[in-house]
Amino acid sequence: MSAQVLTPPLGVHPDAPATPARRRRRKVTGGRIAALVVLIVLAVTWLVPFAWAVVTSLKSEADAGATPVTWLPAGGFQLDAFTKVLSEGNIPRWTLNSLLTATAITVITVVISALAGYAFSRLSFKGRRWLFVVVIASIVIPPQVLIVPLFYQMLTLNMVDTYWGIILPQTIAPAMVFILKKFFDQIPEELEDAARMDGASRMRVFWSIVLPLSRPILAAVSIFVFIGAWNNFLWPFIVTNDSSLMTLPVGLQTVKSAYGVQYAQNMASALLAAAPLIIVFLFFQRQIIKGVATTGFGGK
Repeated sequence: MSAQVLTPPLGVHPDAPATPARRRRRKVTGGRIAALVVLIVLAVTWLVPFAWAVVTSLKSEADAGATPVTWLPAGGFQLDAFTKVLSEGNIPRWTLNSLLTATAITVITVVISALAGYAFSRLSFKGRRWLFVVVIASIVIPPQVLIVPLFYQMLTLNMVDTYWGIILPQTIAPAMVFILKKFFDQIPEELEDAARMDGASRMRVFWSIVLPLSRPILAAVSIFVFIGAWNNFLWPFIVTNDSSLMTLPVGLQTVKSAYGVQYAQNMASALLAAAPLIIVFLFFQRQIIKGVATTGFGGK
C-alpha cells in the first residue's frame, strides 16, 4: 500500500504562514462575553470621569459652577483655566522638581532592588531566608506608619527642605525586590555557570547576562516606581516648606488652597499633573504589559 501524500491547495506554499481565513476561529463562549462586558464597563467607568475633567477644565468658572450641571458650557469652550493655573502657580519649577525627584527615586530604587533581588535569588548566606521573610513582611506595613520616624531622621540629618529629603525615604521598595527576585529565579543558572567558567566575576555575570535578560521586568518596575514617585503627595508635602522645592502635586494643592474652590482650575491642575504620566504610559505600555506578563510568581 503506497503512502498517501497530502499536497497544499494550488497557489499556497507549504511553508506559508496560516492566513486569517485558514486559522480556526475562536469559539465564542459565555465566559468571553462576560469578560468583554466587564472590560467595557470598567473602561466606561474610567473614561466618563476623565472626559468630565477635560470638559470642566475647558469651561469658564461660571459655567463650571453653574446648576444644573451640563456637559456643554453656555459660554463655549475656552482655555482660561489653564492660563490662570500656569500664571498663578510656579508650574514649570514644580514640574522640574517632580521630574528630578521621580527620576532619581526610580534609578536608585531599581539599582537597590535589582541587587537585593539577585542576592536573594543566587547567593547563599547566613540568615538569607529570614531576611527575605522580613522583606516580604515589610510589604504590608502602611507607609503612613513610618512618616514620623522618617521625618525625625531627615530632621536629624538636616535633609528637611532638600531634594535628598524627598528622594531617599522613597527609594526602598520591598515589593520590587520580591518581584525581581522571582524573575531572577527563572533565569537558567547554566548561563551564569558557563560565564563563570570563562572567568567572569559575579558582578560581571550580573551586568552582562542577568540584566540584559531582565529588560522587560526592569522596564516595568521602573515605570511603576516612577508613577508612584510622581503621584506621591503626602511625603513631599510633609518634608518640604520651600515652594521652590515642591513637587507638582504639592504645588498644585497650594494653588487650590490659596485661591479657593474653583472647579475649572482644579480640573486643569489635575490634567496638568496627570499629562506626563499619560504620556509615559502611551510610550511604554508594551513594556508594562510585557513586564507584568513575564514577572512570574513560580520559581524557587
